[in-house]
Amino acid sequence: MNLNEYQLQARKTAFYPNAGQNPVYPTLGLSGEAGEVAEKVKKVLRDRDGVFDATSKEAIKLELGDVLWYVAQLSSELGFELDEIALANLKKLESRALRGRIKGDGDTR
Repeated sequence: MNLNEYQLQARKTAFYPNAGQNPVYPTLGLSGEAGEVAEKVKKVLRDRDGVFDATSKEAIKLELGDVLWYVAQLSSELGFELDEIALANLKKLESRALRGRIKGDGDTR
């Protein structure tokens, strides 16, 4: 499966208010799910001395899937394909690497 195929399949499960005209809902969901990923990682650090066992990895994988779902929905709401977003990101990173600007901050570095 490629990213665009995933996006199309995930869209079939997009049941939220005004789906198709509501970028706010998936934006909020994305933020919440990213927080859940961070929370799972934090608990591995706190409770497992930073050791990611099979159970913790599986739990994080499921949360990452939720993050991906919300990224797909927000992308759809804004008229982007996931393949397009992934390619644009790789081009941006390649440009930064070629210019020695991977480190630092700011989107336009």
